[in-house]
Amino acid sequence: MTDQLSPAPTAQVEFQRELVAAGLLFETGVPGVFGHGATFELLRHLLAARIRAETAALGAEHMHFPPVLPRQLVERSGYLDSFPQLAGVVFAFDGGEPEAAEQHNLAAAGQDWSKHQRMTDLMLVPAACYPAYPVIAARGPLAAGGAFLDLGGSWVFRHEPSADPARRQIFHQHEIVRIGAPNVVEAWRQEWADRGLALVHALGLEATVEDANDPFFGHGGRMLAASQREQHLKLELLVPIAGEQPTAVASFNLHREHFAEAAGIKFADGSPVHTSCTGFGQERIVLALLRAHGLDPSTWPSAVRGELRL
Repeated sequence: MTDQLSPAPTAQVEFQRELVAAGLLFETGVPGVFGHGATFELLRHLLAARIRAETAALGAEHMHFPPVLPRQLVERSGYLDSFPQLAGVVFAFDGGEPEAAEQHNLAAAGQDWSKHQRMTDLMLVPAACYPAYPVIAARGPLAAGGAFLDLGGSWVFRHEPSADPARRQIFHQHEIVRIGAPNVVEAWRQEWADRGLALVHALGLEATVEDANDPFFGHGGRMLAASQREQHLKLELLVPIAGEQPTAVASFNLHREHFAEAAGIKFADGSPVHTSCTGFGQERIVLALLRAHGLDPSTWPSAVRGELRL
C-alpha cells in the first residue's frame, strides 16, 4: 500500500524549498525525513542547551536513551491501541544464503522483499518519555518528592509522511518528565506551560497555549480525543511557522496514573503516582525562528541571539 501524504499548503511547500536552497535542510527522497545543515543543527543544539540550563537549575536528573526501545514496553503502554497508524517496528533479515540471494534479487527488481524479514524485539521510540518509566520503577519505591527528569533531545518516530517541513516522520523531542503525587504533577504541568510560553516569547515568537488532543485512532479514538480536551489533559504551545494555522511546537501532558501503573511505579505507602511530560519539538522551534527572523541567524535581533547564546 502506498503511503498517503498529508496535504501541505503552498506556503509550507515554498518554505521547505527555501530551507533546502539555503542549505539548512537536505532532502532525502522520503517525505518527512530531512538532513540538517550545520547552521540548522547549531540552532537545534543551542536551543537544547537553553532548555537544559533551565531544567538543571531546577534540579532535573538528566537521562539519555537510544532511538529504539523494547517492543514489549510499547505493547504494555497501550500505544498500539491508541496510535497504530504512527508506530514503527524494527524488522531484520531472517534466513540463510538462499533467502539472502532471493531477497537481493527481489529488491534489485523493485519487488516486495519483505517475506524474508521478521519482527524483532525493538520498536522506534514513539515518545521520548517511554524508556524512562521502567528505569524509575526499577529503583524501587518512589521517593517522597517524586522524580524530575530531562531526557534531552531524543529521536522520535511517527509514521505520518507529509510535505510540511514541520511535520516529520522522525524528529527530536526534548522531553521533560515529572513523576509524583497528583497535585504536585498537575501544578508542575501548568508551571511548564507558563515556562514554555515565556521561552518562545523570549525568542521573539508569537505564541498561544491552547487545549488539544492526540491523534487517537478510529471511532473510539474520537471519543478519547473529546474526553482528553474536556479534561484539559493536553495543552499545546502554538506558534506561526508557515500557512494560515499555527503549529504546535510544544505540548504539556497529564497522563494521570496511566504510565505509572503500566511501569509499576509506586510510593512506599501505596498512594497514587501520576506523571506528566513536557515535550519541545526542537526542529519545529528552529523552523519557527527561521521563519520569523530570517534564514541567516547572524541578522537576528540581539535579544534573540543572546537568549540562545548565538
